[in-house]
Amino acid sequence: MSRVPERGKARRSPAPRAAGTRLLVTGAAAAACAVTLGLAAPAASARPADGSPSRPSAAAVGLKASDGARITATTWLADREVDLTVDSPALGKSVKVRVLVPAGWSADATRTWPVLYALHGGNDDYTSWTKNTDIAAWAAPYDALVVMPEGGTNGSYTDWYNYGRGGTPRWETFHTEEVRQLLEENFHAGDARAVIGNSSGGGGGFAYAARHPGLFRYAASLSGILSLRYAGIPAMLMLTNASSFQDPNAIWGVPILDDANWAAHDPAALADKLRGVGLFFSSGTTGRPGPGDPDVAPWDIGLLSEIAVGADNKDFQQHLDKLNIPYTAHIYGDGRHNWPAWRREAQFIWPTLMQSIGASRS
Repeated sequence: MSRVPERGKARRSPAPRAAGTRLLVTGAAAAACAVTLGLAAPAASARPADGSPSRPSAAAVGLKASDGARITATTWLADREVDLTVDSPALGKSVKVRVLVPAGWSADATRTWPVLYALHGGNDDYTSWTKNTDIAAWAAPYDALVVMPEGGTNGSYTDWYNYGRGGTPRWETFHTEEVRQLLEENFHAGDARAVIGNSSGGGGGFAYAARHPGLFRYAASLSGILSLRYAGIPAMLMLTNASSFQDPNAIWGVPILDDANWAAHDPAALADKLRGVGLFFSSGTTGRPGPGDPDVAPWDIGLLSEIAVGADNKDFQQHLDKLNIPYTAHIYGDGRHNWPAWRREAQFIWPTLMQSIGASRS
């Protein structure tokens, strides 16, 4: 296992294990953090496909998911970057998925490729990874697909409880079944998979790994909330989702009253099910700006958020230690809850993610 000091020069190891999270947020700090978990929502430029046979059109990707989800449009943005429009029964609407294909990929291939899923945070969208990082450049040397699905504004990595009634939106079903099946059926995605996510996407990736054994070989969380029920966290999440003009009680249920459902989606409560999955987590802790961060006031909500996330990550680390589950952790001290830190952490762990799924380097 890799344990990293709270301050000073952090030690990091690319060994395929990591995890972390637990938050203590109350009063004004909780309210401040509530509006920042998952920053930056980008937009993408598009240009039409060139008609090359190696690039499937919407008509050529007609194989559906088991529940009828289907790809209704394909827009090629570059030679190896395509946006898919997915008609999703799980969500009751159409949403986008951005995909990077490796060199040598073609629509009529007879082989499959390993897959990395990159999940975005709250108040972001499916374009955030390509807008805010160099993910296309990181992916280019490797023989793997990179899939960046829409995840919604907040509360986006679960099938909503809806006061016990279920129904839409079912984000977990969309990601783990519909998107997975559509990529397997139409883009030659294989069964060697890893996941990386920032903020709520990090927590979502860990929850999916725990709730769906065998789905991912490796999971990486960048400033993710991995302990849903730690003191102050439910209140913070409720405020976050209420600020997005959605019913916070509909997502996991009413805290305490519906605790069983919260626990069923809590990576900390499910930590034993992460055994055998490569784990990495990282976060700041000090509430001070890190390299590349804007010079903001100490009460900046991005700084306050990362204090909370850092406490959460250290608590989750203790859960793994008690269970003797290996991981790699980087608790780096200074750093805001924003993309400059997430870019550094993602670039560090990228080779390990690729290695975990057997993606060869060209």
